[in-house]
Amino acid sequence: MKYKEIIKGQKAEYVRTITEKDIQLFAEVSGDLNPVHMDEDYAKTTMFKGRIAHGMLSVSFISTTLASQLPGPGTIYLKQEVVFKRPVRIGDTITTQVEVISKNDEKNHLTLKTTCINQQEELVVMGEALVMLLD
Repeated sequence: MKYKEIIKGQKAEYVRTITEKDIQLFAEVSGDLNPVHMDEDYAKTTMFKGRIAHGMLSVSFISTTLASQLPGPGTIYLKQEVVFKRPVRIGDTITTQVEVISKNDEKNHLTLKTTCINQQEELVVMGEALVMLLD
């Protein structure tokens, strides 16, 4: 999508259900082997009472949405602010939403509200992204 075609308020979303394989692959590629993600027995002793997905796995779905839908191919990630609100678990279906909240025409920059919501419509991740388009 071309920068000039994008309007304030425009939205896109991506939906994915978290699997054991997702967590295993994310741990492998990131090197994050924290036992709260990998070891059920350990995770049961924590405040989460069981394994949780990597927070950055959910954030990666924001990147997916930006790169594949809005703005789409040619998007360069410049900044992402993120707040983790709730844990995500195996079997959760995460809906990632992005919404254009401002445009900087001089730099071809977009600021987008970014959220991830679970199947109970609970906010799990919230934030704001700054991206640039290679028009």
